[in-house]
Amino acid sequence: MPQKRICPARASKAVKRHGVQYTAGIFLQQEEQHGKRCWRSLSAQGCRRRRFRGYYRATATSARRRKIACFQAVAESGYRPNLLARNLATKKSQTLGLVVTNTLYHGVYFSELLFQVARMTEDKGRQLILADGKHSADEERAAIQYLLDLRCDAIIIYPRFLSVDEMDAIVEQHDRPIMVLNRRLRRNASHCVWSDQKASALAAVRQLIARGHREIAFITGSLDSPTGIERLAGYKEALAQHDIALNEALIVKGKWTPETGAAGVETLRQRGVSYSALVASNDDMAIGAMKQLHLHGVKVPEQVSVIGFDDIVLAPYMIPALSSVKIPVTEMIKESINRLIFMLDGGDLKFQQNLPRRAD
Repeated sequence: MPQKRICPARASKAVKRHGVQYTAGIFLQQEEQHGKRCWRSLSAQGCRRRRFRGYYRATATSARRRKIACFQAVAESGYRPNLLARNLATKKSQTLGLVVTNTLYHGVYFSELLFQVARMTEDKGRQLILADGKHSADEERAAIQYLLDLRCDAIIIYPRFLSVDEMDAIVEQHDRPIMVLNRRLRRNASHCVWSDQKASALAAVRQLIARGHREIAFITGSLDSPTGIERLAGYKEALAQHDIALNEALIVKGKWTPETGAAGVETLRQRGVSYSALVASNDDMAIGAMKQLHLHGVKVPEQVSVIGFDDIVLAPYMIPALSSVKIPVTEMIKESINRLIFMLDGGDLKFQQNLPRRAD
């Protein structure tokens, strides 16, 4: 009775790692003989060969048919190795985890963040696993634990709700490398890469003041996020340093979206306040504000100068081009991943004095 044959495509996947080929129902292995290619049957002893168009075709005749039958059974069953079991055995998963709150998903900033993390993770020969931090510190903590349970080799956290003390504790509680993006830790400085948001806002407002602006409006980001709080603090400090009285009517709350930027301009209009410059806490809100100013016949920058943050890819293509404060997202991610790989290779960052504490 002829032996049952299986689909060559399925069989080739099953035996690829063994360096053999499945042809006409026989498992063959390539070799060189007298300068010509030859396919040798896996039956190492007593196989019959015949020449056919420059190749040797062999048929298995030895006890190694048992090995062939095993490969066939694997291919027919569709068996796949259990990755979690393998990770437990090898203690390596070749994966990096990223925790980020879903409030960032809608913005251009998040697109750049995710693109850079995925690209750099791939460059390091690893896969990226994304976990949603959702809407609270407990959910951010649960997302971190989820990645730890998946045996991720290392984790990057872009927190919104966890406090600095809580993140310091998380870093200290786990033996797997953890890096925190855009927040400054107190006890584990080598485990964070951050940009000084307050200093960035301070510099932006100073630049406007240097150009003669005294009435400067400000659209905040979400004030339950550290970035939103720090950028507002930078705005207020710049005014104080130049003896400009703080006018609360010039401050409007936003939530990082173009819609809230446009709404901010409407709120300022309803309040009846005048201003010659406007700072929005990110570029998305600045774009919304520029459109609303245009709808009211206000020329940018002739009548109102507008500055945003993040320097998104669309900023220079606006008409007029949007002035923006660049936040070094790419550099921060590169530094974070390099530190994680260094720790995975056995390095101790506590003794790496040449690594920067923040990305400028």
